Amino acid sequence: MRRADIKDFFKAGHLGTLISAFLYFDVSFMVWVMIGSLGVYISEDFSLSPAQKGLVVAVPILAGSLLRIPLGIASDHFGPKRTGSVGIILTLLPLLAGWLGGNSLGELFLVGCMLGIAGASFAVALPMVSRWYPPEYQGLAMGIAGAGNSGTVLASFFAPRLAEHMGWHAVFGLAILPMLLTLGIFLFMAKESPKQPRPQNLVQYLRVLKEPDTWWFNLFYMITFGGFVGLASFLAIFFRDQYGLSRVMAGNFAALCVFAGSFVRPIGGFLADRFGGVKCLGILYGVVAGLMFFVSQLPLLPWATASLFLGMAALGMGNGAVFQIVPQRFQKEIGVVTGVVGAAGGLGGFFLPSILGFFKGLTGSYGTGFLLFGSAAFLCLGVLALVQRAWRQQRATSGLEISF
Repeated sequence: MRRADIKDFFKAGHLGTLISAFLYFDVSFMVWVMIGSLGVYISEDFSLSPAQKGLVVAVPILAGSLLRIPLGIASDHFGPKRTGSVGIILTLLPLLAGWLGGNSLGELFLVGCMLGIAGASFAVALPMVSRWYPPEYQGLAMGIAGAGNSGTVLASFFAPRLAEHMGWHAVFGLAILPMLLTLGIFLFMAKESPKQPRPQNLVQYLRVLKEPDTWWFNLFYMITFGGFVGLASFLAIFFRDQYGLSRVMAGNFAALCVFAGSFVRPIGGFLADRFGGVKCLGILYGVVAGLMFFVSQLPLLPWATASLFLGMAALGMGNGAVFQIVPQRFQKEIGVVTGVVGAAGGLGGFFLPSILGFFKGLTGSYGTGFLLFGSAAFLCLGVLALVQRAWRQQRATSGLEISF
């Protein structure tokens, strides 16, 4: 991007809101995947089976998915700043519960469900930023805010190290500190957009569910974001089980792969702004499918790590590409649609660890789970081609504005 473009970008929106939305998303995501990052320690403490490992990791993702819809509606109705502030305060509850409790599998599942509040931050942070920026900067703005995915890197890298010395319960307690700091910054720096729409009733908000494009976006994001967050939550367990790495080293390898997917999301949005979101997304689905087919063969550790690193990068850029398209298609309903599409993405993140754990227990190998995920990405490539043709026809007849 040229220097003039950068200056125009920062002038076009509200920098304080962009920074605070990123931070809110980042710290919330760190908390959301904490059980997955501590999964090696938790599974050894409770002697979990492969299927139970997948389920424990997946529960917070499922809860966060379901909560994204009501938080998206609340963001449109009450405003993102008010909704986000309440969300941060409520996120403190599962952190306290994990610190002082979580001594049985049932309690751990309850903590995981409550951590879903943190995962639902997506449906608040992205609409907050989107309304501040014009269409030509949607991909970059949403990509920067969405780079809060990097919170998964922080969890993958720091949580195992802290747990090694302090125990995994204490990690939940320590996470309260950055959450409180985020609350202060969010209250001070975030600002509601003057484009915030007037409140509507529930029926009006849910009208987007009648739109076929909503469901296409659900499918596309289920693969890109679902793949990213599902792998981010499960890779430490995969590296430990498959390659026999130490608990800390398994976390290091997982953090390396998650890092790739987290910080390239703005790049995906930027490229989608320049070359078209649909075109970029099609290429990325092909890359993901090929890499996951290769990982399904369970190659040697260096090859598996390199493939997962590149695969996570492609998924991260895919997330940015999807949300370059969404605001163009649903400008007025961005909060609700973000919640619905984000929920679908989270469901993908719930199914992936569950599938990997289930087939590991059934067949003794993680290969089948990766093969199925690669097949799903390849299927999306074909679906995208069909949807693109329909969008072109709609653009010709009704003025639909989506960059291809």
